[in-house]
Amino acid sequence: MSENGCGGSTGRLTDHISLGVLTGFVHHDLVDEVLVETGRVEKRSRKLPARVMVYFTLAMWLFFDDDYEEVMEKLVAGLKVFGWWRDWEVPTGSGLTHARKRLGEEPLRVLFERAAEPIAHPGLKGAFLADRRLMAIDGFGLDVPDTPANREEFEKLQDGPKASAYPKVQVLGLVECGSRAFLAAGLGGCRTGETTLARQILGRLEPGMLVIADRNFYGYELWRAAAETGADLLWRVKANLTLPVLDSFPDGSYRSVVLAGGLSASRRRTLVENARRGTDLDPDEAMTVRVVEYEISDRGDSDAKEIICLITTVLDPTDTPAPLLAAVYSERWQEEISIGELKTSQRGNGRILRSKTPEMVRQEVWAMLLTHHAIRKIMADAAEEVDIDPDRLSFTRALRVIRRQITGPADFSL
Repeated sequence: MSENGCGGSTGRLTDHISLGVLTGFVHHDLVDEVLVETGRVEKRSRKLPARVMVYFTLAMWLFFDDDYEEVMEKLVAGLKVFGWWRDWEVPTGSGLTHARKRLGEEPLRVLFERAAEPIAHPGLKGAFLADRRLMAIDGFGLDVPDTPANREEFEKLQDGPKASAYPKVQVLGLVECGSRAFLAAGLGGCRTGETTLARQILGRLEPGMLVIADRNFYGYELWRAAAETGADLLWRVKANLTLPVLDSFPDGSYRSVVLAGGLSASRRRTLVENARRGTDLDPDEAMTVRVVEYEISDRGDSDAKEIICLITTVLDPTDTPAPLLAAVYSERWQEEISIGELKTSQRGNGRILRSKTPEMVRQEVWAMLLTHHAIRKIMADAAEEVDIDPDRLSFTRALRVIRRQITGPADFSL
């Protein structure tokens, strides 16, 4: 069977599969570089080479409801007008599955880490506070097929309100609030705690960020590790955390100290007094923080009040007053929106992933995050071009537009 093209062009049909606008984000040069780095360069010619399978895994997340053959058909549909289609047969689902296995997890993980760069620019609404890029961390679970390998790796939640009939892969994401794009993620089984997964993303924290987290994340060791990255932190803490008032500030916030676990009562008292006097503290034992407290109305009862307690590494109230920090904490909900886009718009509500082995599950998750980031980058660029807030654009509509471009005439950008 010949795979030569018309008009004097040569090569395999799969060398010319187009992902339309997505290839502008995940460029083939970067894909080839990552394939070399991860040892996925083929030693012989294949009908489904590694580069093609990278784009196929991304397309799986654009056409989640379709089976493998249908996804591939949509990738090559735009080539019909060039006469390529008549001599090429879409591989079977089994062939595509084997090609996915050859590719493995690592290229998609590395590609996501390389391509998922910050998107938001200064001046974008909800993206920065006092020159600090707003980031949020939170976790979510995805159902995976109930196979012996997936059960062993990811486990099931079999009790409580979150009990599931399927094993779950747990994902902890670092999201840029202004663009709602994921910049990093940690993966684990459904019983892996969010604080454990959070350590997988610490390498992506850096100076110039303000990282927001809810009250399930605080623990002294994680707080210290996150602060040592140079990023600033704004985390909600639980009501039972002891936060002595060392100094009160005019904006209503106050200076306090957080202490490591396992210290004796006398040692804790000594550390608090040292902090009050301004003595340097050993971070193995204690760290100075600033506390912002405020009340919000309970959503279920207008007469009830809930106290929100935030701690931050931004110690100077003249740098960022308490009302601004309180207001910006609500930007954490941008990550909830991003998670909803992944679980509903891309995956489909209530759907399970395709992969029957843990490595393929992880490959699928990295492809999901990379595709979401690409869509969010396209949306941000479009919003900037017409000078509007990206929040005004519909993720679902953007997804539909990208799908139409992929199944339209090929641009040969791959």
